[in-house]
Amino acid sequence: MGFSVQDIANSIGVEAVGDTSIIVEGVTEPTLANANQIALAMDPKYATDISQGSARVAMLWQGANWQEMGLEAALLPSRPRFALSGLSVLMDKGQSFHSGIHPTAIIDETAELDHSVSVGAYSIVGAGASIGPNSIIGPQVYVGTNSKIGADCLLREGTKIGADVHIGNRFISQQNVSVGGDGFSFVTPEKSAVEEIRGSLGSDVSAKGQAWARIHSLAGVEIGDDVELGSGTCVDRGTVKPTRIGNGVKADSLVQVGHNVTIGDHCLLCAQAGVAGSTVLGDFVVLGGQSGVADNVTVGDGVIAGGGTKILSNVPAGRAVLGYPAVKMDNQVEIYKALRRLPRLMRDFDALKKSVFNGSKTK
Repeated sequence: MGFSVQDIANSIGVEAVGDTSIIVEGVTEPTLANANQIALAMDPKYATDISQGSARVAMLWQGANWQEMGLEAALLPSRPRFALSGLSVLMDKGQSFHSGIHPTAIIDETAELDHSVSVGAYSIVGAGASIGPNSIIGPQVYVGTNSKIGADCLLREGTKIGADVHIGNRFISQQNVSVGGDGFSFVTPEKSAVEEIRGSLGSDVSAKGQAWARIHSLAGVEIGDDVELGSGTCVDRGTVKPTRIGNGVKADSLVQVGHNVTIGDHCLLCAQAGVAGSTVLGDFVVLGGQSGVADNVTVGDGVIAGGGTKILSNVPAGRAVLGYPAVKMDNQVEIYKALRRLPRLMRDFDALKKSVFNGSKTK
C-alpha cells in the first residue's frame, strides 16, 4: 500500500510541489529509485544522482529546483533529516511478527497480558509478569518473573528481560538485548591490589592476591518511556536500589550500563559506550562511540563526550569533553596539536643541545 505525495507532506509537515497525487510505496537512494519510490537527495551534492535512477518524486531541500532535475513532484522540508524521521515511520513495513500468541510460546498462568499483545514463537513470559496493550514480544524472547512491560513496546528477537524489571511505554529493544542481568560486583576479604593501586596510582603491587567474593544484585531495573536499546546492549540490575534509565534515552548497539547507574532523560549513548556502576548521568548527555565513564562519577546535564573519551572524574553541566582522561574538548585539540609537533620539537631541541655543547667545547 502506498501514499500520495500530498498525504506524506501533510503527515510529516513539509511542503509538497508538483503533481502531489502521485502514489509512492517506498524510499531509496537516487541511483536505485524506481518510478514508485521517493529518491532521497536531501543535500545538493546528491542532486546529480537523480538522473541515474527512475524516480519521479524526491525529498530535497527548501529552494531546490526540482523541475530542472526532471522530477514530477518533490518534498521540500526545512530540515530534511528530521523530515526523514517521519517519512521512515510511514514507510516502515515492520518485521511481520506473528499476531496473537504463538502456539510454541510459554505463558505462565499468573502473567497478565493485554488481549492485543503479540507473543512470538518460543518466547517465555514468567510468573507475575505483565505486558501492556499493543506490545509485540518477538520470537525467542524471555520476560522474567514480576517484570512489567508497558504499552506499544517492541521486543525484538532474542531479547532477555530479567526478573523485577519495570519498563515504560513505547520501549524498543533490538536483537539480543539483555536487561536485568546481575551487576559485575566482587570484593575481597581484605583490601585488594586494585583498591591499593587506585588510591596510590603506584606502579608496584604490595597487596596479596585474594579470591573474589560475589555481591549479589538484589534490586531490579527501571526504564522510562520512549527508550530504545540497540542490539547486544546490556543493562545490569541494581545491588540494593534499581538501575534507572530515564525517558527518551537511546542506546546504540553493544552499550553497557552497570549496576546502580542512573541515566537522566533523553541521553544518547553511541556504540560500545560503557557506564560503570553507581555513576549518574544528567539529562541530554551524549556519549560518543567507545567512550567510557568510570564508576561513582557524576556527569552533568547536557555534557557531550566525543568518541573514545574516558571520563574518570565529575564533569560539570554543559561541557564538551574529549580524550583520555577527559578534558575540555578545545583543550584536548590543543594537546593533540602539541603531540603532533613533539617529534619536530625534539629534533630542534637535540640540534640546539648539540650546538650549545659544541660551543662550550670551543671555549
